[in-house]
Amino acid sequence: MKKINIIGSGLGGLSTALRLSNKGYDITIIEKHSTPGGRLNILEQDGFTFDMGPSFMSMTYEFDELFNSAGIKNPLVMKELDPIYQVFFEGREKPFRIYKSLQKLEKEFSGVENNLAEKLEKYLNKGGEFFHDTEQIVVKSNYKNKLDYILKLAKVPKKHLPYIYRTMWKELENTFKSEEVRVIFSLVAFFLGSTPFQTPSIYSLLSYTELKHNGYWSVNKGMYSIVKEMVKILEARNVKFVFNTEIISTGNNNGKVSQMIDQNGKVWEADIFISNSDAASFRGKVLKREKFSSDKLDAMHWTLAPLTIYLGVKGKINNLLHHNYFLGSNFRNYADSIFTSSISPQKPYYYVNASSKSDESCAPENHENLFILCPVPDLRYKKSWEDKDELVNNIIEDLSKRINFDIQKSIVTKKILAPDDWEKMLNLYRGSGLGLAHDLNQVGAYRPKNKDEEFSNLFYVGASTTPGTGLPMVVISSKLVTERIENEFPII
Repeated sequence: MKKINIIGSGLGGLSTALRLSNKGYDITIIEKHSTPGGRLNILEQDGFTFDMGPSFMSMTYEFDELFNSAGIKNPLVMKELDPIYQVFFEGREKPFRIYKSLQKLEKEFSGVENNLAEKLEKYLNKGGEFFHDTEQIVVKSNYKNKLDYILKLAKVPKKHLPYIYRTMWKELENTFKSEEVRVIFSLVAFFLGSTPFQTPSIYSLLSYTELKHNGYWSVNKGMYSIVKEMVKILEARNVKFVFNTEIISTGNNNGKVSQMIDQNGKVWEADIFISNSDAASFRGKVLKREKFSSDKLDAMHWTLAPLTIYLGVKGKINNLLHHNYFLGSNFRNYADSIFTSSISPQKPYYYVNASSKSDESCAPENHENLFILCPVPDLRYKKSWEDKDELVNNIIEDLSKRINFDIQKSIVTKKILAPDDWEKMLNLYRGSGLGLAHDLNQVGAYRPKNKDEEFSNLFYVGASTTPGTGLPMVVISSKLVTERIENEFPII
C-alpha cells in the first residue's frame, strides 16, 4: 500500500482523495484551516449559514463523473436556477433578469437590443462550437511538455484562430449594439478573475455553458454540502484528516520528496505528495524555487482579490434573487482601474448572493442571509485594508437605495473578510481569490504543471494548475492528476 499525503482539503484535494480512496492507497489530508473545503467553505454565525466562497455551479455532470469514478452515485441534491441572475444598472430602477429561454430574454430586452434572440443564438453557438472542439483536446488532457501541448492545439479546427486573438469585449461589440447587453454578457470574465477587455473571446464559451449547455445550479442546504458529502465518504474509507497544520518546508532524496515539515516542526513522510495549495506560490514559498520567487510571482497575472461581506438581515427583501449583480455607469473605466488601484473604489461594482431565496434553512424565519462580493485590488497594489469599513458601509448604503430596503438598520450579524484575511486564512497569494488568471500564456502547458519539475513524486491539483479555475475545472484537475499518479505509482 502506497502512502499519499495531500496538502490542503479544498475541492481539488478532496476530489483527488475520493478518486484514489478505493484504489488501495493510504491517504492523509493535511489542512491549515480548522475545517475542510478551502475556498468552498462555510460560515455559521448567530443562526445564519453562509457559503464563504462559491455560491453556484455549472457543468454539474462533472460531479456525476467524480462520484461515479469512486463507485458512488452522486449524493448531491441540486436545483437549477432560472432566472439565472439579475443585473442592476446605476440609474435604472428595474433590473434585467437573465433567463435560459432566448425568447424570454428578447422580451426582457425589448427596446434595448433588437433581434436579441437571433444574435444571442449565433453568439452562443460559436462559443459552444469552441467548447466542444477543445474540451477533450485542451481541457481534459495532460501534457508531457509545451511541444506536446502545441501539437494538441494544432488539432483544434482552424476556424477558431481569430477567436483566440480577439478580446471578449471585441467579440461582444461585433455582435450586440447596446452597452447593457455587452456588459451583462461580459460578466463571465469576472468569473475568471479578469475583465472582458483582457480576457480572450474564447471564454465566451462560459455564456454558452450558463445559457444553453448546463446552466447554473444551487446545492440543497448550501454549497458546503459538497464538502460534507465528500468528507463523509472519505472518512468511511479511512482517509485521515489533520487540521490546523500548515506545511512550510520540505526535504528530498534523489529527486523524490522524502518528507514535508509543518509549522510545529513535525515531519510528514509519504510515498507520494499532492499539493492542493496554490501551484505557483507553493513552488516559491515552500520549495524555494527561484523561478517562483516573490518577484517572479508578482510579475504574473493574478485574478481579482475578494472583499466579502456576510450579513444576516431581519426582514424579507423582495427585490433580490439568488444571484444579483450591481453595476455602475462607468464600466470601461472601472474595469481598467479596479485591479491595479491603490485605493478602494468610490462607486464599487459588486455581487450579492441571497441563498435564503432558494434555501430558507440558511437564515432564521423572516430573515435573509446576504453574501456580498466586491472585486478589489490584490495586495500587490493595495497593501493595507484598514479602511475596509468605509468601503463596506459604502456598499451597504448603495445596495439599500437600489433595492429600497434599509439594510443597515436591519443587520443582525455581520462579518467582513478583506484580501489580507483571505491570504492569511487560506494562503491565497496576495489575496488573489481565484489564483492565476487565464491569459493565453497562463493556460494549458503554460500554467504551472500538475507534476513537479524536480520531484517525481510531487503533484499538484486545484485552480492554479491545469486546466484552471472554477468548481468543474478543479474536479477535472483531480481527474488529470489521478491519471498521472495511477500511471506512475500504480498499486500492484
